[in-house]
Amino acid sequence: MTTKSKARTPKVGAPVRGSRSGRPIMVALDLLGRRSALRVIWELREQSLTFRALQVAAATNPSLLNTRLRELRSAGLVEHSSGGYFLTSIGRDLLRAIQPLSEWSREWGAAMAPRKRQAS
Repeated sequence: MTTKSKARTPKVGAPVRGSRSGRPIMVALDLLGRRSALRVIWELREQSLTFRALQVAAATNPSLLNTRLRELRSAGLVEHSSGGYFLTSIGRDLLRAIQPLSEWSREWGAAMAPRKRQAS
């Protein structure tokens, strides 16, 4: 019988999915690539949210949300107060850092759209 290992929060300097080096970029990509991680960060971009409001906004289940919040808090991206969950200053820095990727993806999506139609 196999047991499912409990996923740990990725840490700089420790091996992560896809990399044994533990380099910060690889650790960040592992953390942000986990299901619903970016969605949670996105939903907290403008305001703090209670657990229940965040669950609805992120369209996820309580178990997964608890796991992601634990990881994101451990990574210093999210915190909790009486007003709910919110992005830390480093979490807000992350949103600014991925803005160029968001802009690039819009251009890429527009460029790929004609190809997709032609391939159909």
